[in-house]
Amino acid sequence: MKEIEFIVRSSARELGETLRLAEETFPALERAVFLFVQCLHQKGTIFTAGNGGSAADALHLAEELLGRYRLPRDPLPAVSLCADPTALTCIANDFGFSEIFSRPLSALARPGDLFLCFSTSGSSANILSALRLARSRSVRSIAFLGKDGGQAAPEADVAWIVPSQSTARIQELHTWGLHVILECVEKALGNREEPRRSEAIPEGREGA
Repeated sequence: MKEIEFIVRSSARELGETLRLAEETFPALERAVFLFVQCLHQKGTIFTAGNGGSAADALHLAEELLGRYRLPRDPLPAVSLCADPTALTCIANDFGFSEIFSRPLSALARPGDLFLCFSTSGSSANILSALRLARSRSVRSIAFLGKDGGQAAPEADVAWIVPSQSTARIQELHTWGLHVILECVEKALGNREEPRRSEAIPEGREGA
C-alpha cells in the first residue's frame, strides 16, 4: 500500500507541476483554439492523427466533434485518420508506414480544412509527412507536442509544446487541451440556450 500511495501522490505532484510550467505555453494553445474554431466556423473539416496513445487522443477529439462534448448541437465535420485499420494497413504495406496519414489527407483535405496531430516526441515520420502535405495543400495545421517539439514544431502553423520529458504527463495535458478546444467550440458554435434538463447529458457520461 505504501508503494501505491507513493506512486499516486508523486504522479499527481508531477502532473500539477507540468500544468504549472505549461502556463507559459498557453498563448500557443489559445492560438490553436482560435484556428480550430475559425476552421469550423468557415465550414472546414477537421482531420486528426497520432500514434499509439496519441491516436487515442486523435480519435477522442474527432468523435466528440461528430457527437457532442457537453451541449446539444449539430454534428461538426471531423475525420480521424487513425480510424480505419484497413486503410492504415493497406497504405503501410504498399507505400510505407510514413505515408499512413499523408496519403488519405491528400485525398480528402481541401484548402480551408485543418489538420491537428498529436505527438509526444514531434519526430514521428508519418506525422512529419502529413504536416508537410498539409502545408503543400494550403491546409492549416496544429501540432500538440511535448519535450522540445521535435521536427514537427516548425512544420505546423501552430505548435503547442507541453514542457515535459514524461510521455504520460504530456499525453495527460494533451487530453486536457483537446477538452479546452471542445469547450471553446461549443461556446462559439453550439446552441446559445442552456439545454433543458431532459437534454442534459446524464451524470457520469459527460465526455464519455
